Amino acid sequence: MADVHTSEIRSKNMRAIRTRDTAIENRLAELLSELGFSYRVQDKSLPGRPDFVLDSYQTIIFVHGCFWHRHHCHLFKVPATRTAFWLGKISSNVERDKRYIAELSAAGWKVLVVWECALRGKTKLEEEAMTSRLEEWIFAGEGNGEIDWQGIRRIVD
Repeated sequence: MADVHTSEIRSKNMRAIRTRDTAIENRLAELLSELGFSYRVQDKSLPGRPDFVLDSYQTIIFVHGCFWHRHHCHLFKVPATRTAFWLGKISSNVERDKRYIAELSAAGWKVLVVWECALRGKTKLEEEAMTSRLEEWIFAGEGNGEIDWQGIRRIVD
């Protein structure tokens, strides 16, 4: 299937995709603030430039878009055009994510990945469910975890 946009329009659309202060990051920031957590954002000194750093809890939170980080949910669709290119790019994102999580863990940080599908879309978690999972993991979580539309679970290294 051919792309429905010219290369100039496709390029313009791709440039418009933000790398920080996205809607899902802003939503998680609101939830963390409502829960009373203090945090830093986009710390360049840490591997992967984490979206949120909670120093008091030695905790890192990444907010991952389901498409860009290949989450197996309804928000991830294999692109119909330039499939090999996109699958290669997404695979390199996934490998880089694993490397950053391993580096942060080795440095003594707990890492939580919050998936886009937990914060938006038809299967998003209700606000109360999302905040209770965040609190639960930040206070009691050991090791690394992730929250998606199904709930919270440990990341198996």
